[in-house]
Amino acid sequence: MSETPRTSGDAGAPESAGEREQAVRARQLDAADPLAEIRDRFTLDDTVYLDGNSLGALPRAVPGRIAEVIGREWGELRIRSWTESGWWTAPERIGDKIAPLIGAAPGRVVVGDSTSVNIFKAVVGGVRMAGKGCTEILVDAATFPTDGYIARSAARMTGLAVRPVEPARIADEVTERTALALVNHVDYRTGELNDLPGITHALHSAGALAVWDLCHSAGALPVGLDAHHVDLAVGCTYKYLNGGPGSPAYLYVRESLQERFESPLPGWNSHADPFAMDPAYAPADGAARGRVGTPDILSLLALEAALEAWDGVAIEDVRTKSLALTDFFLECVGAYVPPGRARSVTPVDHQRRGSQVSLACAGAGAVMEELIRRGVVGDYRRPDVLRFGFTPLYTSFAEAERAAWTLGEVLGALPEEEPRAAGAGG
Repeated sequence: MSETPRTSGDAGAPESAGEREQAVRARQLDAADPLAEIRDRFTLDDTVYLDGNSLGALPRAVPGRIAEVIGREWGELRIRSWTESGWWTAPERIGDKIAPLIGAAPGRVVVGDSTSVNIFKAVVGGVRMAGKGCTEILVDAATFPTDGYIARSAARMTGLAVRPVEPARIADEVTERTALALVNHVDYRTGELNDLPGITHALHSAGALAVWDLCHSAGALPVGLDAHHVDLAVGCTYKYLNGGPGSPAYLYVRESLQERFESPLPGWNSHADPFAMDPAYAPADGAARGRVGTPDILSLLALEAALEAWDGVAIEDVRTKSLALTDFFLECVGAYVPPGRARSVTPVDHQRRGSQVSLACAGAGAVMEELIRRGVVGDYRRPDVLRFGFTPLYTSFAEAERAAWTLGEVLGALPEEEPRAAGAGG
């Protein structure tokens, strides 16, 4: 290959005799993209940013809003802002903004604390609602490590055992002794989409509860929590929801379970009458009983501003573009990457694919370092997986094509022996 990859600034240049076929198609796809204008709601540059499945890009609405919060609401109003600026109601208000993106009605989502803390609430709260005689918690065998750590800790505290099970086998493995299953909607390594409706139904048929981790699906595809009768769900907000580094997570509790949900972390913020300072705990009604302590206001309000990027956007359109982007990227990888140098571990089937493409290749760490040096940012997971996350709100088809072309250049320049992997990742 003798062509030089175009920069993102060349995406609108006229077609030349030597222009790649896929680059021409990318421009046509971008011109027809109904979500193309949403890209302007984000702060971006010439970098091809395909790591939104780890940290979303900065929405343009956030800096001004945070300046207002700091300068006026904190700087001038101070304590008055808990009521006059709506700080106190932010966890539920912002939960209601996230709810449509995960298929939930208002009053079922509360925002606050980390994903880890919310997993602990959901798992322990779920065990407390499970039927007597339950002896085990099922955990997605390929789960993100934190989920497994917390499930095991919760199991020790509640006297249950943890049993890892492949998601596809949960329907066969669940028994009357199962209290609940904690499952990732999308596998963080491979990008495989697990069958939320089918697994949830199988768990309910056995009398168990379904607890879903939505970290790699919320904001990328329809989830349908209410429609599929999910019991409890948690998720972060700094990936496809673009809430910023360490932005607070959320907890969903099915409406019919809210009166029975008993949080293992009963804080004053989840009390029915917080300012009564009653030594006896009485939980608040609804999703508010998922609160714990004083909300992290700066991060919460940054997230609220970030969610403005979703104004007028249907999650179904996001899913359509996500699949088109990942299909196109895989096509370009097939065209540009030398045979045998990379293999997709992400399912081809749309029903089993999230919004990322994971490629296995030798020396993945070193390869990703070189991609980043050339302006294509993804990440890798040990020992050999390159991850490329596609955020439909701001990722273009031209960027997908450029990323694949650059990957082909990097892999094509490597010697025949396996390259040495760098020490980054984890």
